Amino acid sequence: MAEPSKKQRLSHHNNSSQTPSKSFYKARDVDEAHPFVEGSILRITMKNFLTYDYSVVCPGPNLNMIVGANGTGKSSIVCAICLGLAGKTAVLGRGDKVGLYVKRGCHKGSIEIELYKTGGNIVINREIHVENNQSLWMLNGKHCNQKTVEEEVKALQIQVSNLCQFLPQEKVGEFAKMSKIELLEATEKSVGPPEMYEYHCELKNFRNKERELENVVKEKANFLEKAKQRNERYKHDVNRYYEKKRHLDVIELLEKKKPWVEYETTRKELEGVRREREETKRQLSALRQAQTPMLRKIQEIDDQLKPTETAAIKEASLKCKQKQDQLDRKHKEVDDIKQALRLKQMEEEDHQKRISNTRRAIDDLKAELAKVADQPDVAPQINAVNLELRQIQEEKAKIEGEKADLRREKDNLIAESRTLEKKLNDMNNMMNVKEEKLRGRHRDTYTALQWLRQNKSLFQGEVHEPIMLVINVKDNRYAKYVENHIAFQDLRAFVFQRKDDMEKFMTEVRDKMNLKVNSISAPEESCSKRPPSRNIESLRRFGFFSYLREMFDAPDDVMSYLCHQYKVHDVPVGNETTKAMIKTVIEEPYLKVLYTTEERYTVRRSIYSNKISTSNSAVHPSQYLSFTVDAEEKRMLEQNLKRCGVMLKETDDRLKALQKEAAMRDRRDNELLAEKKRLSELKGKKRQLEQKISTKQDSLKQMENSVIDLNKIEEETKKKIAAVNHQKVTIVSAFMAQMKVRTIKLYWNQTTLGLMAEKSKLENDCRGSATELKAIDQKCSRLEQRKIQLTEQCKGMLKKAKAICKMQNDSSLPEDLRNAFSKLPNTLDEVDAMLNEERSRAECFTGLSENVVDEYNRRELEIKNLEKEFEEKTAALNAYKQNISEAKERWLNPLKNLVEQINNKFSEFFRSMQCAGEVDLHSENEEEYDKYGIRIRVKFHSSTQLHELTAHHQSGGERSVSTMLYLMALQELNRCPFRVVDEINQGMDPVNERRVFDIVVRTACKETTSQYFFITPKVRCFFFTDTSFLFRDPLHTIS
Repeated sequence: MAEPSKKQRLSHHNNSSQTPSKSFYKARDVDEAHPFVEGSILRITMKNFLTYDYSVVCPGPNLNMIVGANGTGKSSIVCAICLGLAGKTAVLGRGDKVGLYVKRGCHKGSIEIELYKTGGNIVINREIHVENNQSLWMLNGKHCNQKTVEEEVKALQIQVSNLCQFLPQEKVGEFAKMSKIELLEATEKSVGPPEMYEYHCELKNFRNKERELENVVKEKANFLEKAKQRNERYKHDVNRYYEKKRHLDVIELLEKKKPWVEYETTRKELEGVRREREETKRQLSALRQAQTPMLRKIQEIDDQLKPTETAAIKEASLKCKQKQDQLDRKHKEVDDIKQALRLKQMEEEDHQKRISNTRRAIDDLKAELAKVADQPDVAPQINAVNLELRQIQEEKAKIEGEKADLRREKDNLIAESRTLEKKLNDMNNMMNVKEEKLRGRHRDTYTALQWLRQNKSLFQGEVHEPIMLVINVKDNRYAKYVENHIAFQDLRAFVFQRKDDMEKFMTEVRDKMNLKVNSISAPEESCSKRPPSRNIESLRRFGFFSYLREMFDAPDDVMSYLCHQYKVHDVPVGNETTKAMIKTVIEEPYLKVLYTTEERYTVRRSIYSNKISTSNSAVHPSQYLSFTVDAEEKRMLEQNLKRCGVMLKETDDRLKALQKEAAMRDRRDNELLAEKKRLSELKGKKRQLEQKISTKQDSLKQMENSVIDLNKIEEETKKKIAAVNHQKVTIVSAFMAQMKVRTIKLYWNQTTLGLMAEKSKLENDCRGSATELKAIDQKCSRLEQRKIQLTEQCKGMLKKAKAICKMQNDSSLPEDLRNAFSKLPNTLDEVDAMLNEERSRAECFTGLSENVVDEYNRRELEIKNLEKEFEEKTAALNAYKQNISEAKERWLNPLKNLVEQINNKFSEFFRSMQCAGEVDLHSENEEEYDKYGIRIRVKFHSSTQLHELTAHHQSGGERSVSTMLYLMALQELNRCPFRVVDEINQGMDPVNERRVFDIVVRTACKETTSQYFFITPKVRCFFFTDTSFLFRDPLHTIS
């Protein structure tokens, strides 16, 4: 144990070199039974500092009392500790310039502080210059800057700016003024683990970021919802646009397929011509094959005749042969002429048949056209249908727009209903809280309440639940006045309109159920509207602002009872002005009970002497009525909820009506489309018939113009035959002359003649088959020409079809087009009919622009981007919530344990003084981490309630006691190396001063506590009747 020592003021004006060196403290044993905590002060040396010329203070490891009269320099030591450890002048609350702390008349002063540290003490020297208010710093004898000193001090957990560790004289009053939030932060820094305050700051930052993200997510959600609603308006037009585009696409496909159908029709005709040509060729070949044996026989006969002829016979035969050949040629020429005539006749016959068929077809078409023409012109009807279709489309669009508006209105009403329901649930939850309070305080009343709710039908009159449940304080700040004014046995009482109902109720619950409950019968004549004795306006000059009755709502029976029994209509409530003028106020007539901000006054006047006697009591905080539900607001919420329900039903009815109307429009739309299709087909049929008649007439005109003149051809044929016959006569005459020559020849035998006859017969047969062969050959030629013509047409049509489909000449039809064409008709008539129908449908969609689709798609893309951003922000928000949850767990649980330990010590200290005190962690909202704080509540009188420690509620001495005991509660949880408290016992009465000092000595002298500096000018607290306390550390007396 350190020996008690007394350090008097020393003045050394010329011995600045006598400052102790680093080895100064070696004379003291720091490894005694009570070692110093790391960072404790071993030595304070002051030179030319405030009241000191030169002084050295060597404190002990635990409690250090610095006692001296006012002005002797006690607080100078406190200032030296603060400034020597790089503290700010603002902490001290004195001069704001460091030069003001140098002794008057000196140009410079210095402070040297030696701190204990394992492995080597730390010596900090600060030399202060008055002239420029600058300081020179040295750390362990080496020059350095202030930041280096601050870092070294911080590493030792020294916080001279923390009022929980360092409480100068000028800052004592500020401790009680600290907000709960500031007190929590100071406590965390002082006794909490190093990471506790960091976690708190991290949580606050997380929460700020979370708020930002919540706002961003909310804004994104709202913007996204509005964007979806806006885009919904365009959806109907977009659907109509795409429906029209589908019709136009079908039209485009049909127009692409039509040339392919024409090409396919021509190609099939070409195939037919090719097959017919091949068949004709086979017939021609068969005829030629049939003629070949006869030609071969003629040749054989010629070969047999050659050897038997003599030269003369040969010559005569040759001439005969020549003439015979000439004659044959002439025969053939005649046959050709006749064949040509027959062909012309056949051609003309065919031509006439075609003309006849064409005329007959024209007549049929005209007859059919006549039937169609008898009907009125369908163009006006089609126009009327188109007009009605456009009107229906406009009406449908209008209906869809109205439906979209109603759906949005419905969504808004649903959202509003949910909000109203939530608010009503919150109000009902507040009522549930009241009921839970009632059940916790008086279970019998709660049981009777449940029975009443199930059996209300047993009573004839109105039965009100316990008063505390049916009263609704308009402002929860005033709940304490109402609750203090009405006795609890009445707050839990049931109020009955009829006395017989009350008796029945008490029989059931009290006699049969054995429950202890209170019941009240309301006055027969209502007192709820009874006027006060004086108008509140006449009392406003005293600070009164309302009567108690105006502060709450209640059913008329309940209010009547309270006015009758508790005179709530005649009890005024005032403020601090009322408190200040209380002596004047109590002299006012008619005032029997009144309230100030925190007190209740009861005024009594003697009926004999008219003297006034008053009694006052503290107003306790409200426990049951602070959960206020605004009855008017609740009624309005219920009305609004009902209104929303009615409007929702009306909206649903209107939507159903619009749905029916839209269905009617759809049916009419389909009917009109069917009618338009029929009219278009009728109109198209007439146009097709006219076109066919025109084509047939053109064809007929061409055929009539190309009629063959058979008479002329027959005359020409006769002339040609006559000319040939004349030539034949000449040839026959010559032939006969040569034959005479041949017959003269004696040696011509019978065999030769037979052969000649046979040859002649064969030649005649060949001539007969040659005619048929020629006809078939001509037919084959015609088919070849038709084939060539159709081939050219096919090539042209194929080229045209490929050009329309934008294909290369050498490419085949793409698979997608092939698949699309397979779903379309395959004949020209069907293609034309479908084209007319699709064009009619497409014409029904008017007033549509591609800009609508572009705008819709742009908004859809914007919505997708918004949804993506919303998901990203939501994910970020969830991640932040997870981080907050983890950080909260790291911070809050240790903090609760720490506050619980502080509360245990603090409560123990107050109990030892026959008072009461509590310390708790206060938070209005668990998620608002910047609103967490430490709340100190104290009670110095048994008749009062615990009140929060503030700068106004307690007296100066009570604040000093509370502050001192809070600091002592921190002492045993100490994480800082020392604490300084300067003249905190100012204003304490002797009893409290002595009690506090007992606690200080008992706590600070424990082996487990750190260094403690207690500065006081008083000495009376040192004289103890209890001798169990023993000082282990120096008592520094300054004189």
